[in-house]
Amino acid sequence: MLGVVNRILLAVSGLVLLAAGASVLAAAWPLAGRHAPLLTEEARRRYWHAEGWWWWAVIAGLGLGVLLSLWWLLSQLRRARLRAVEVGTGDGAFALLRGRALEEAVAAEAGALDGVARCRVVLRGRRGSPALRIALELEPHAVPADVLAALAGPVLTHARASAGLAGLPAEARLKVTTHKAQRVT
Repeated sequence: MLGVVNRILLAVSGLVLLAAGASVLAAAWPLAGRHAPLLTEEARRRYWHAEGWWWWAVIAGLGLGVLLSLWWLLSQLRRARLRAVEVGTGDGAFALLRGRALEEAVAAEAGALDGVARCRVVLRGRRGSPALRIALELEPHAVPADVLAALAGPVLTHARASAGLAGLPAEARLKVTTHKAQRVT
């Protein structure tokens, strides 16, 4: 959702800046020329001394723009990682498992798989329904199907069992490391 909002805001900002730049370069509207004032005498008389609703509308529009900008900024700064996962203790109560601990455990177990050069794990979602995003960097000799089967099988099953979760959806992104060509002399 936030990615869509970012793209839309970027596109609208780009179009507004493009239109402003084109109008300044062409010295067209809103500028009547290089030496003409930005606001004519008639426009200044009409808007500076207009009815009371005009300034309230301008202030409301600017205030709404500031609030939307602050919302967007705060949503960019928000952490996407899940800090803790609720784990049932069996007696109706819940304990909290640190998200970093689960991430590190899954990363260590997935990093130990044959053919995995590096592994990065991020825990997302909500406390009651977490999800994993796993980025695996494979060695050149690794078979992606085997690595994915080992990840989906024992690694995620162990993570679900240790966290006491019925389901733990995971998204895996695989990337093959590049290696330098070996020269024969």
